[in-house]
Amino acid sequence: MNSFPQMRRLGFVLFLVIASSTPAANDAADRAMATIRPEAIRADMRFLSDSLLEGRRTGTRGHEIAAKFMAAQFEAMGLDPAGDKGTYFQSVPFRGSHVDASQTTMTWTAGGKEEVLADKRDFLAASDPGRADVSVEAPVVFVGYGITAPELHHDDYAGIDAKGKIVALIYGAPPQFDSSLRAHYSSGITKREIAVAHGAVGYVTMNDPNLERLYSFQHRVNDSAAPDLNWLDPQGRPNDYHPELRAIAITNLPQSRKFFEAAGHSPDDIFAAAKAGKLASFETKLTFKIHVATKSEDMHSPNVAAKLTGSDPALRGEYVVFTAHSDHMGIGVPVQGDSVYHGALDNASGSAELLAIARAMVTLNPRPRRSILFVSFTAEEEGLLGADYFAHYPTVPKSALVADVNMDEDLMLWPLEDVVAYGAEHSSLGHVVQDAAERLHLTVSPDPEPEQVIFIRSDQYAFVKQGVPAFLSDAGDKSDNPAIQPEKIEEHWKSTIYHSPQDSMEQPGLDFGAAVKFTQFNFLCGYLVAQAQERPVWNAHDFFGDRYSKK
Repeated sequence: MNSFPQMRRLGFVLFLVIASSTPAANDAADRAMATIRPEAIRADMRFLSDSLLEGRRTGTRGHEIAAKFMAAQFEAMGLDPAGDKGTYFQSVPFRGSHVDASQTTMTWTAGGKEEVLADKRDFLAASDPGRADVSVEAPVVFVGYGITAPELHHDDYAGIDAKGKIVALIYGAPPQFDSSLRAHYSSGITKREIAVAHGAVGYVTMNDPNLERLYSFQHRVNDSAAPDLNWLDPQGRPNDYHPELRAIAITNLPQSRKFFEAAGHSPDDIFAAAKAGKLASFETKLTFKIHVATKSEDMHSPNVAAKLTGSDPALRGEYVVFTAHSDHMGIGVPVQGDSVYHGALDNASGSAELLAIARAMVTLNPRPRRSILFVSFTAEEEGLLGADYFAHYPTVPKSALVADVNMDEDLMLWPLEDVVAYGAEHSSLGHVVQDAAERLHLTVSPDPEPEQVIFIRSDQYAFVKQGVPAFLSDAGDKSDNPAIQPEKIEEHWKSTIYHSPQDSMEQPGLDFGAAVKFTQFNFLCGYLVAQAQERPVWNAHDFFGDRYSKK
């Protein structure tokens, strides 16, 4: 972890001590946390994950019901609306795009021999939200992970001329990178920006065993039944859209092997090098030809926002933000006779805990010094889109956002002994997390699975990219009971329940006592920030602070 210069760090610790160690402050926080009840979390989760809501997919009736439920609960608590035009809703404009598989083609040519790929069997193309019909035919260069990171002395494009060419690359980033930077540079958005900067005209991810394990090609095909979404700016332009890239696609694992063999390289050597962080880029004599046909339709879906005005006249104009997403996967491929993807832990849990924190906050007398903003996001499952739109166009002044505490997928499947706070180490929020954990007799653990790139996979990342210190909390894997092995429980859950209809209230092992403690931890983190005299700051010379804090 980067650290502050000594005096700055001591000053921050001092104001935390002042804000959190006085008996009155401790008593107020303890009384509020005592109101967080397991029954309330369970009841809200049960409603949000009910079949009536049809999996809460963005843009559907089920998600509209979830959004109205969240707004009704905020209103019942006496929270003020913080959405558009005096309402609790921020209407997010989206463009939903489908690939027309009947008109979409991909071939590659090596030594005059053409290989024709079948859509959804050999490759999967991304829809183009700006064009109904687009084609590209160009030479291919393999650019390793596709990363240019001068601050890490890493450049996969070194010695490669990608101008006017299609780049082929492997998912992920070198394991030698710090966890958060590994996540940042694994982002497709980041990699596409880099490709465009190097003059590429197409972008193809070559599936590898690691990606196949994390997100299988068949799983991608199943998910492609739903439209790709982009939010639209006030001029109607899709977010993170790069028209310079005339095709974006991914191949399945067998086609990746064929590609590397045709390029004169051993696929197994490439995959081993990717795992070891020693990928080498190379020119090829191959050509890709890709044609993508897209059908698009515009729509809207709501974020839900409510606020509790702070008690300090000098600080109430600043906001601590608590966030969770209310959307999920909707109705999909039946599994064990159920086609509703209920999303109980992902993320009815975070939504219920957001409500529990809001209920606890309104009991405080006096209110927190800073104002508190509670936001329930749409379209997280579509690429953090509701959060990204809100972070670009917040319903309060952007400069007033001081921190985001995000809750997504509380794995309440074992007694809670430690927490992971993804991203907190990049700012003074790291000290807040440590202080809150100690008060609740929890320990703070590092990222246990850097290869999962969790830091970029939930809504706090949208705030980070707008310069707001933020973190995502997660249940840790520690256990003092040898009969309880959280790592194995989590591995089993991810392989059998995650993003399936079985993520319902009927799944075994839900521990609402652990959920209460996890909710209290997040409450306390936000409360400490709200009470502190100074707002959170990025660590000196931090990558994310230096890159994004001026936004």
